[in-house]
Amino acid sequence: MLQVEMSAFVRKETGKGAMRRLRMEGKTPAVVYGAGSKSLALQLETSTFFQQLLEMYHSNCVVTLKVDDGSTRHVLVKEVQTDPVRDTLLHADFVEIDLAKSRRFTVPLTFTGKAKGVDFGGELQISKNEVVLEGNPLAIPDDIKIDITPLKIGDSISVGSVSIPEDVKLITKADTVCVAVITPGAAPVE
Repeated sequence: MLQVEMSAFVRKETGKGAMRRLRMEGKTPAVVYGAGSKSLALQLETSTFFQQLLEMYHSNCVVTLKVDDGSTRHVLVKEVQTDPVRDTLLHADFVEIDLAKSRRFTVPLTFTGKAKGVDFGGELQISKNEVVLEGNPLAIPDDIKIDITPLKIGDSISVGSVSIPEDVKLITKADTVCVAVITPGAAPVE
């Protein structure tokens, strides 16, 4: 799983006016909650935070927040609010997690190669492009690669035959077909 470190500063002020001033100074207000601890109001440098958001966009990512009070928090990005007109960052919500506890994550499937059956007139049908895995957050892969090169017309790959790390549990039903090569005009594989 992708890991990113960020610096954060404890925020003392609250309210609409204070948040406006904060954004004008190039900072983004944020809050960390969860893991049985009290919520913590933070502020992040907007330019640095925006760059790191682009790096971890649409991926499972554990963020290590180094707070200026000396604490370190392992969090997941829960929500990022943006201004739809100006396309600027307004606020970020982080949920604190325990790295020793199992959690569920949705992991994308990446298909590589070109199926042999497609060369002989078959149609590639992708039925599932993500799976749900459960395990320690750092053991979860960024994505799962599936080589579709050996697939002939009529062949398929189910979720259960996908290789995942040993200490990770597959939550998606194992008999679910994720990719198949079908005869042109045939009914889709369920």
